[in-house]
Amino acid sequence: MGPFRITPQLWERIHHYAAFPPTGVSLQQMIRFGQNSTPGTLLKGSQFLSEELPIRLAHRVKELDQLPMNLGSMPSINVVKNWYAQSFEELITFPPPPVPLELTQALSEPTTFRLPEASPNPCSSPSSSFSAMLPSGTNRIHVPMERRYYSVPNIPLASFPPQLHEYNQRFTKTLENIKRRHDPTVTTVAQGVLEWKNSRSKGAPFETPREIQEWLDRFYMSRIGIRFLIGQHVALNTLQPHTDYVGIICTRSNVHDIVSEAIENARFVCEEHYAMFKGPPVHLICPKELNFPYVPGHLSHIIFELLKNSLRAVVERFGTQDESRLPPIKVIVVEGKEDITIKISDEGGGIPRSAIPLIWTYMYTTMDLGEHGVEENLRDSDFKAPMAGFGYGLPLSRLYARYFGGDLKLISMEGYGTDVYIHLNRLSSSAEPLPY
Repeated sequence: MGPFRITPQLWERIHHYAAFPPTGVSLQQMIRFGQNSTPGTLLKGSQFLSEELPIRLAHRVKELDQLPMNLGSMPSINVVKNWYAQSFEELITFPPPPVPLELTQALSEPTTFRLPEASPNPCSSPSSSFSAMLPSGTNRIHVPMERRYYSVPNIPLASFPPQLHEYNQRFTKTLENIKRRHDPTVTTVAQGVLEWKNSRSKGAPFETPREIQEWLDRFYMSRIGIRFLIGQHVALNTLQPHTDYVGIICTRSNVHDIVSEAIENARFVCEEHYAMFKGPPVHLICPKELNFPYVPGHLSHIIFELLKNSLRAVVERFGTQDESRLPPIKVIVVEGKEDITIKISDEGGGIPRSAIPLIWTYMYTTMDLGEHGVEENLRDSDFKAPMAGFGYGLPLSRLYARYFGGDLKLISMEGYGTDVYIHLNRLSSSAEPLPY
């Protein structure tokens, strides 16, 4: 079987689906929908994703095909475009479920169940930078979440024939395969941007234009959303029910435990990378019973990436000769009415004020990467050598924080150190900031 090709007929379907807006979800809605799941809710979830995912994938395929400055012609970008198009085709050609007429009518009956309304994500407000970078176009009407993705009346289990259970299993397997296909997307896109930079700069210093940075933010934010929806649906269909979990969402995520584990992992990586017996100490100040609904994997990723930066800055400023004299990194967690805020403070020397805007750009890194620069580290690591650093940690961490209505901000004092603030929406009510 040869490499995947996008046929003219498939392009026609892609453009058709890309004309529809995506539908955002909130953590609250996903928790309410997935609690006490039934065959009816799982079927509704499958039907929602069979409509929603092709729309999101179509937007990305279309955008990958229309990238400016010849970026779309890079080999690695074409590989990613074909992955998205192939996943799109698999979803739109997936056979619909064989729902009996009586069950169709029962599923369509009005219900008093209502999902909580999602509040607008701050990153989607007209004044936000994320909203400002969305491509201009016609105003499209959003279909309210509760009209497309809701619980169903209590229908007897006997009303669901075995074929529907088999359909859910097959659909879930297809989603697992799609998620696996897209696992290397971050590094493959990074490789594509590197190919494009090399083709333009010929070895000279080169700053990535703003429109490419904005596209990368849009693309990676969309990827976070697609993987969250797939991961949530797969978990609801394959994992055993757990008191504190609804799919991959932990309704009682313990901030102290998640941050403590991230500290251990980041220090281990630091000690291994610098061949240290004991890395810089990390002091955690956090209530041990602070729980809120969140996706633990997202929070763990954010904290790990930021701690890795702080540990590296401290070690490179003070050296490894006297490990006992390395200043501690402080992690302080507080709970407010709206947000849970995590502050990470280090004494790693800080960042020059002129470099602050650059830290949010992709491929920017302050680390000495050796003779071959980012390219060698990207090829060798694929995120497997976490201290290598090729400039994706901070911008991706900010996207993860913003996905559920939070944010990530940095304040630096050059000559002393850096403070990073992670704001997490403790109400879990913000909808996804969906790029078109």
